[in-house]
Amino acid sequence: MGGESDGRLPAVERLRPLGCVAVAELADRAGVTRATFYKHSSSPLELLIQVLDADLDRGRELEERRHAQGGLSAERRVRTAVDEVVDHVERFAGVGEQSLGDPADRGVYKALVSHFAHDAMAFMDRRAHPALPGANREVIAQFVAHGFAGAIRAWMADDAVAKGDLVDAALACAPAWWT
Repeated sequence: MGGESDGRLPAVERLRPLGCVAVAELADRAGVTRATFYKHSSSPLELLIQVLDADLDRGRELEERRHAQGGLSAERRVRTAVDEVVDHVERFAGVGEQSLGDPADRGVYKALVSHFAHDAMAFMDRRAHPALPGANREVIAQFVAHGFAGAIRAWMADDAVAKGDLVDAALACAPAWWT
């Protein structure tokens, strides 16, 4: 259970399935009581999703500031936004790899899809683009979210696919109204 010299947990522990992580262990490592843990989260999965969502939210806020400042082409803004999401996935690579390999950890993938769907809905609600279809926006948001999350899954599963390949593919598949 001891940490390495850089303060990180050994790789075996970092990649342990989330279903095997007890609240008591998390609380102990954080130096808080279980009651304090439960004031902020109902489970280790929920806590992890809060952390991941907060990081993705920072990326979205950065993209929104770039959009408000102007000066970037629509394609460049989308490329930068996709880059930020890919950077997020790289920052949390161990979590993503674990969630792909363990059916019990699929909640992380579902949370990623949910986050992307929420972002897609918000994007459609605040942008008026002539190519934005009149179809059901919830269905459109789910389609976009699952496609993007699926592309990330394919990238993570194949070492031969580079980050740039994922970004290029995401941009190639982005709907015209996204820009």
